[in-house]
Amino acid sequence: MFLQPARKRVVCKDGFNVSIQASEHHYCTPRIDGAYTEYDDVELGFPSEEEPLINEYIEDGYDEPDPPTESVYPHVPANVVKKMIDKHGGIIEGEMPKLNLAKVVQEELI
Repeated sequence: MFLQPARKRVVCKDGFNVSIQASEHHYCTPRIDGAYTEYDDVELGFPSEEEPLINEYIEDGYDEPDPPTESVYPHVPANVVKKMIDKHGGIIEGEMPKLNLAKVVQEELI
């Protein structure tokens, strides 16, 4: 059995950073481990600053929500993650799961 290790925090060119995770233990689709798996959506966590592109995905279920920088963002679609990374100048260090952007493009055409 393959156990997906936690990926290193992603740091973007402008300094924005965030945890981007996907495995059988994270809020993602598909919810499986795999170094070569492409994910339709992934789990983001603890961004260095509030990011409007992901605000609607903030985790619910608390009486008082955590501040955006202390929150988890389940099931953030691959295209939103790509837009966020592009907005911040691209990745300069860290790791992220493979994103299934082909499926996103197909759904946008329908």
